[in-house]
Amino acid sequence: MTKTLPRFEIRPLTEAEGGGYLVEFPDFPGCIADGETPEEAMREGRDALESYCRTLEELGRPVPKTGQVFGGQWRQRVPKSLHAALARRAEKEGVSLNALVTMMLAESLGRRSVDNHEPR
Repeated sequence: MTKTLPRFEIRPLTEAEGGGYLVEFPDFPGCIADGETPEEAMREGRDALESYCRTLEELGRPVPKTGQVFGGQWRQRVPKSLHAALARRAEKEGVSLNALVTMMLAESLGRRSVDNHEPR
């Protein structure tokens, strides 16, 4: 593990959440840590991230790549019949074609992750 941490988010915890600070690594789903101070949360976060990556490697699972930037769009050619069917379905449901396809892709990825026990 390099000394440079991947993208992370840190926030104060409310009293109801126990106080202190929470750090999480969005590119590493479920990898979180906390501490009484931001510095302590970061130390704990580094340790949690190292353990997370080590566990993935031991299980033979890929370690997420970091630093990738995704623009949120791509071009996809589909058969005209599929395009028409999706457009009709979107109209029937009262949503845009983009919203419908995004929802379908998200549902499919969620199902596959659960079925294959993959980290999301």
